Amino acid sequence: MGFRSRRSGTRTSELASRLARPDFDPDALPWLWYSGAMPPSANAASRARANKTWPAVIPVSLGLATVALFSFAWLSEEVLERGSARFDNAVRGVVHEYASPSVTAIFRFVTNLGDWPVVLACTLALIFFFLYRRDRDHLGVLVVTMMGAGVLDGVLKLAFHRLRPDPFFGAKPTTYSFPSGHSLISLCFYGLIAGMIDFQLEERWQRVLVWCVAGLLIGLIGLSRIYLGVHWPTDVAAGYAAAIIWMGAVRVMARRVEARRARRLAQTT
Repeated sequence: MGFRSRRSGTRTSELASRLARPDFDPDALPWLWYSGAMPPSANAASRARANKTWPAVIPVSLGLATVALFSFAWLSEEVLERGSARFDNAVRGVVHEYASPSVTAIFRFVTNLGDWPVVLACTLALIFFFLYRRDRDHLGVLVVTMMGAGVLDGVLKLAFHRLRPDPFFGAKPTTYSFPSGHSLISLCFYGLIAGMIDFQLEERWQRVLVWCVAGLLIGLIGLSRIYLGVHWPTDVAAGYAAAIIWMGAVRVMARRVEARRARRLAQTT
């Protein structure tokens, strides 16, 4: 899902010629997806990396989503049966031992990066950017991912009706507690951005750095919710699990949509 070049005629011809070949491998479809969305400056190494790594992406995504699904189911059962109270209170107590004015200021800032208004503003900015670039692939994935994440967060909160803990700092939020919307939304948004940036980078250390920064930010946002006392630790864990499930579903849906698009194009050329 790299940035789309405006040379659509060249991309279409290349796509049609590759699909028409008798030895065409369906697993090469993602190469066409990525290469058709890359800027003219994208090099052969990036294309080769897409060919080499993509066949494992769907199984890995499904595997992670499956693990996350079982984890979410287990957490849900523990929450409904009130079996997580001892764990939640113990973790809250340990985290709060490190409270100080400076740490509180840092975590207040970090938690704001996962607030819906901030994420929504960033999402709208990216939407306008992709519209300007005529990048429908990125635009579609971004909109579906974030809209789905918002709906999922709201539905799950209403379904479980878990009350918030008493916060350590500030007022108690008015919404329900399970799962943490901050952890769910931050993993979806910052994880998606990291994935988009990853494919544009040539050096392995650059890609590792991007994912480390994204992972650190996502983790700190979740930790900030526990530190501030506005979520139980199991809320945060469930938010991450729900986000992984949703991101896995988006990955599979994007793969299917792109495959159908490529086949339709082959039939009309």
